[in-house]
Amino acid sequence: MPSPHDHTPPSQPAGSACGHAHHTPGQTDGHSHAEESCTAGHDHAADAHTHTHACSAEDHDHAHDAHGDDHAGHDHAAGTSCGHSHGFGHAHVHTPSSFGKAFAIGIAANSLYLVAEALWGFFSHSLALLADAGHNLSDVLALAAAWMAQHLSQRSPSLRFTYGLRRSSILAALANALVLMLVTGGVAWEAITRLFDPAPVAGKTMMIVAALGIVVNGATALLFASGQKGDLNIRAAFMHLMADAVTSLAVVIAGGLVLLTGLNWIDPAISLAISVVVVASTWSLLRASLDMALDAVPRTVDAGAVEGFLRTLPGVADLHDLHIWPISTTETALTVHLVRTSAPVADNDTALLEKAAAALRERFGIVHPTLQIEAADYAPSCALTDPHTV
Repeated sequence: MPSPHDHTPPSQPAGSACGHAHHTPGQTDGHSHAEESCTAGHDHAADAHTHTHACSAEDHDHAHDAHGDDHAGHDHAAGTSCGHSHGFGHAHVHTPSSFGKAFAIGIAANSLYLVAEALWGFFSHSLALLADAGHNLSDVLALAAAWMAQHLSQRSPSLRFTYGLRRSSILAALANALVLMLVTGGVAWEAITRLFDPAPVAGKTMMIVAALGIVVNGATALLFASGQKGDLNIRAAFMHLMADAVTSLAVVIAGGLVLLTGLNWIDPAISLAISVVVVASTWSLLRASLDMALDAVPRTVDAGAVEGFLRTLPGVADLHDLHIWPISTTETALTVHLVRTSAPVADNDTALLEKAAAALRERFGIVHPTLQIEAADYAPSCALTDPHTV
């Protein structure tokens, strides 16, 4: 029988500092775990912090009061032995501080260009420029959200916000998607009406302003080129800016066609085409952010494969209460109850939990796994109706 808290100290790279606090607020064998602080730029293994504890023979509530898991307050039956593991792995890589300057320059440059393009589009009656300005709004919002998420992700968890403010990146993505859909929808509607009554446009102005957009978006994208291979957030910003450079190229083509043919309907047609592209890309962002806000299993994680892997662990006869959800746009958490075979919980369960946490990180990208081991004769009493809900 292991001790109530068999704690394996986290292995940390040089220069990192993580504080972990255990609180027992007046409950027998109650346990809460708060991750107090981690410095930026760290990369802990998912099994870096794993602990087990044995349940006593008396009935008690096991409260995860500071951990934010959905299985808080569940009862363990008399005689139940259980192991409980929190894998505090930080597989995400915080954006290096050197990119703060890149974010600032990118937001400032794109904001100035956005205002200039919108004004030129308005005075030159070019819907193509207005449509591209609406699309460039996504640049400013995306860069601002990424920059804000960089800072918020470094906020230390607390007893109130037990995951820190990581989820703010999901809310920012959802807000950006909704705003972009509204703005682009308005431009598309205006383009449709102008197809039947085209207004004269200044083709030369369209080409000059759009060409400036190619320079602004292209140069800003290059600021993130060095980090886009190792950081998904930087890569998203890089790809977004490069896509806008291509969109500006389409506006240059529209201006040239207007100058060559004198057909003013080309301008609303191009703006409508740009709007369709923006709506298509924004729709996927909207769906993804809604899924994350509703705690859906991230699309990068195969829930069936995760369950299959957990069932193959030695000594595991069954599992229940498997939950997988995103805690930010780049981090995934997992909780599960593993039912052992007839053998009681033993000291070697610590190694099992550490091995499982490491595999969940390396194979499935789940950086925050929480695993609990229960005896074979323990009857689960989950608040959810489906014990295998994911």
